[in-house]
Amino acid sequence: MEYGGGKIMTNIKEYNCHYCESEYEYAFIGFLETEGWKYTSGNKISRVTKRDVLIEDDFKKFIADGNPDLTEDEVTQIYDTIRLVGAESDFATLHKVYNWLVDGIQFTPKDGIARMIPLINFEKDGVKNIFRVVNQFTVEYTNNGQKENRRPDVILFVNGMPLCIMELKNPADANATIYDAWEQINIRYWRDIPHLLHYCPLACISDGVKTRLGTVRTPYEHFYAWRRVNDGDVVSTLPFAETETMIKGVYSPEHFLEIFRDYIYFQDSIYDSDEVEIVCRYPQFFAARLLKQSIVDSVVTKSGRGGTYFGATGCGKTYTMAFLARQLALRCTDISEIGSPTIILIVDRDELQKQGAKLFTKSTEFLNLGEVSVVKNRAQLRQELGARQSGGFYICTIQKFCDREDDKIGLINDRQNIICFSDEAHRTQLEHSKKIQFSKDADANMKAMVSKPYAKVLKEAFPQATFVGFTGTPIAETYQTFGDEIDRYTMDQAVADGLTVSIKYHPRIAKVLLDNNKIKEIEDYYKKCADDGATFEDVEASKKAMSSMEIILGEPSRLERLATDIHNHYVVSCAGDPDRIQKAMVVCSNRKIAYALLQKFKDKYPEWFEEKKSPDGVSVTEEELKELKPMPFIAMVSSVGKNDEQDMYNYLGGVKNDKRSEELDAAFKQEKSNFRIVIVVDMWITGFDVPCLTYLYNDKPLKKHLLIQTISRVNRKYPGKEFGMVIDYIGIRDNMREAMKVYGGDTSVAPTSDDVEQATSVFREELEVLKNMFTGYDLSPFLNPECDPIERYRLLAKAAEYVFVSTEELQSEGNKGVQKVSFKTYFLKTVKRMRAAFDICQPSGYLGEEESALAQCFMAIAGFVRKMSGTSEVDTDTMNRAVSKMVEEALKYNQVESVLESGEEEDIFSPEYFEKLSDVKMPATKLELLVKMLRKQIKEYGKVNRLAAKTYQEMLEKTIAEYHERRKRLTAEEAGEAQEQASEDIIKIATEQALAILRAMNENRESFRKIGLTFEEKAFYDILISMRDQYNFEYGTDKEVDGVIVNDKCKALAKRIKDIIDTKSSFADWLNNQNVRNGLKLEIKLCLVKNGYPPQYSPEVFNKVMEQVENFEEYSGTEGIGSEATTSGKIYEYAPEYKVMMVAEDSSKYGDSKNNQ
Repeated sequence: MEYGGGKIMTNIKEYNCHYCESEYEYAFIGFLETEGWKYTSGNKISRVTKRDVLIEDDFKKFIADGNPDLTEDEVTQIYDTIRLVGAESDFATLHKVYNWLVDGIQFTPKDGIARMIPLINFEKDGVKNIFRVVNQFTVEYTNNGQKENRRPDVILFVNGMPLCIMELKNPADANATIYDAWEQINIRYWRDIPHLLHYCPLACISDGVKTRLGTVRTPYEHFYAWRRVNDGDVVSTLPFAETETMIKGVYSPEHFLEIFRDYIYFQDSIYDSDEVEIVCRYPQFFAARLLKQSIVDSVVTKSGRGGTYFGATGCGKTYTMAFLARQLALRCTDISEIGSPTIILIVDRDELQKQGAKLFTKSTEFLNLGEVSVVKNRAQLRQELGARQSGGFYICTIQKFCDREDDKIGLINDRQNIICFSDEAHRTQLEHSKKIQFSKDADANMKAMVSKPYAKVLKEAFPQATFVGFTGTPIAETYQTFGDEIDRYTMDQAVADGLTVSIKYHPRIAKVLLDNNKIKEIEDYYKKCADDGATFEDVEASKKAMSSMEIILGEPSRLERLATDIHNHYVVSCAGDPDRIQKAMVVCSNRKIAYALLQKFKDKYPEWFEEKKSPDGVSVTEEELKELKPMPFIAMVSSVGKNDEQDMYNYLGGVKNDKRSEELDAAFKQEKSNFRIVIVVDMWITGFDVPCLTYLYNDKPLKKHLLIQTISRVNRKYPGKEFGMVIDYIGIRDNMREAMKVYGGDTSVAPTSDDVEQATSVFREELEVLKNMFTGYDLSPFLNPECDPIERYRLLAKAAEYVFVSTEELQSEGNKGVQKVSFKTYFLKTVKRMRAAFDICQPSGYLGEEESALAQCFMAIAGFVRKMSGTSEVDTDTMNRAVSKMVEEALKYNQVESVLESGEEEDIFSPEYFEKLSDVKMPATKLELLVKMLRKQIKEYGKVNRLAAKTYQEMLEKTIAEYHERRKRLTAEEAGEAQEQASEDIIKIATEQALAILRAMNENRESFRKIGLTFEEKAFYDILISMRDQYNFEYGTDKEVDGVIVNDKCKALAKRIKDIIDTKSSFADWLNNQNVRNGLKLEIKLCLVKNGYPPQYSPEVFNKVMEQVENFEEYSGTEGIGSEATTSGKIYEYAPEYKVMMVAEDSSKYGDSKNNQ
């Protein structure tokens, strides 16, 4: 029989602006009707008792239509089985019923042959499902012998079974929230009417503005909006669009069945006591669908590249993989090439393996691939894959996968139905795969091993397989290994969707004074650069450059201040919100510094090192106490080094280092453990999830993907946590903006196929040139993959000798046309060009074995040549970058980087500051720093007083031009001492001129200090005053103080405007976020109106003030806004538009051609 009820008036009625919940309910039902659900009022449904939660007629009709051979009694038997389910726990019953709903129920009719009876038809054809939306459906229960009832707002029935429960709140009532709706389902209904929820895996809560999807077991903070209806749709973030997008995207019958069948995750039944039930979020749903299609296409066309998925850190990539694996296991059976595939998941490092393994090994039923196991090495993987033709899910770390110690890289299995997921695994391999690896064998002989790109290693292991890359931080190579980006879900989307919390950034650069020894160390490094050019090729050089930086970072007095600052900041922050658990991570630049910092904490705060199970004042149950181990409040986690000093070696657990790290790992993840602060260097940076981790104290220079991965540690959601905070002691703000642009928004780092092709042809040309240079030399051993590595090492050294002793001169084209250069110079320049091309085309795996091996050999030979030659062929650029960076890093602490709270600022125009500057012994460096500082100051000044700034800019350019003129006049003849003296004099004159400009400008600028404003506030103050004068209106009164005219009213308003900007700019990506910027403009406008500026409304005045705000925003893109202290102090981060002068001057520019061989 069909029920009445018919169509409902869906227009939203408004009775004198009074809008009630029932009307929203009817509007909601109207939306569902449009999608194809049939409406019936609950009181029109015939039930034996109100305890019954199934619609008997719908159920029996569907079963009878689909199984015409069953008798009425048999249909009733099936109905009773479903109706009377529930001997197990409520959750186990829900899981059992869900499996029946998806797979059908086993039934033996009178003919005695058991068969599966589907309860829902998921296929396009066949018997029609009955989709019904019902309200006013009363469910009866008994409490303490008394009959009570509950009435959920809306229930969706399919074939008579209630599959989704919906609670709606009145959109017009500010006190009725979706949290109340959540409590109703997850607390009240589970307690009172679990017999309804047994059939009901999905839940939806809505108040007309927010509409969220979850399961009946999902914690409130994991209910999410659905913001996309079809694959290609732009994500809608309009609040009122949530309801419509949810209904169209999730509840159109076709989508609803697809999500219901494959995108609700339960662990295996043996883990039912954990009560884990998860429904996908929209990015996971679309990513899995798109990737499945891409993989199918790739398998059929045999391209091998299934595509790249770019999903922000923290958006649930592991579940996306699980949903995708299930799709591949169950929904590709019609594609003969796939059938039931074997899936291999390659992860980077053990910790990801542990986390991923935990999820997958508990999901054999969900994945439907048979065995799920973690493989120890390539040999085991080969054996497992050889033993089966289909199915199986294997997890392996990249290190095991690319390890060649005991098992030569090569074929593992050539089946076509192997699909390989790579989760951030390509990272570590890319660096290793570009150059020859040197190592010592047992007899201390040097060995040289040729490397292969990751794409090639994968291809050799599984020649017919399809590869898919999952990454939160793609780099060009990612796309070359796995193919085009199939879908993306970026950090800003994750924050907008509430999947992760936003990250605030707080610069607190510690003040560290430079002493002369430090300067000496930097100068020594400078010389080292000249002596040891070759190490530029090796890992060593980067270590050296780092160590010079680390000398400064590791300075004991600096570490002491760092420890105090972290301690105070952490204690104050936690005191501000005592009921919430907030953990912290300190990231140091190397293990030695980390240990030294730990010792500083120990000296100052010994109470942090007392071991206890949980901190005082935290309420812990007996059960929880049993789980906890005694732990210190703060500890360092890191690997252990063979040459660590005894104290550190023992502290880190010595040979039991792994076990110690595991115990600390477990404790840090236990919220109530006493272990609250961890000091790390490289560990726990990727794939380490601790939702209550709120503060990240950073003291390590980070950039690009590592930066994003590191700061993403604090963006996980946790009850009561509004944002994660990065407290920065080293100045990564600009790197952060750069990284946010790449990984936060919608730019792409994928190289085009043209880039790769072009690079390949350049690479081959340069390689030919190199081969021709070696015509008289036997290169064949380098091309022989069987060549003994020890032999190869000797041959490399000999080849280097060949380059070194050659007296041949070759024609080289340079900036000055063709000139003769030595064989060695020509060789090194060609290798450099070849290397640049090699870096781009190598990861794609298209280069031949021979050419790749030969290229690596030439690069290694160049390294040897540099080492032997003792003169640096490191190009001027590289050297400048290294040294100027160092000097700036060093000076940085010496500048005005005050720790913000202290309110101190060091005036960079003060005589003391000049004194410190005069400590810099390298004259050219000093001049360069000054010029940079001047440019920065002039640019800053331009924001307020463009005219004056222009004058100073011209003065500065003139000084620089004169400096270059004088340098040019120095000819090669005035060699030796005299020349050095002369060049120092020239630098000195320029330096003095620059200082004079600085002083003049300072006097001009001083005015703002007298008014009592910061430099930036003065920018707004000036604009307010000039607008007042220009448009002739009265605002405040001008009075003279210390010879300066001050207007208090304008002064207060300027401060207010600056405050508004500061608040908004504390969001890490505010510059890229149009919403934040629009909000900012609106707030400033309101602020002006509220303060009666101007007295009569005048759009022109508003626009002028807005222009200044725009100007300010635009500049802050390069400078960063914080306090006046940080701004004026960041002079070292502003790259000049003009190449003023490099630290290591390329002497050829000045006519000194002797050294330019």
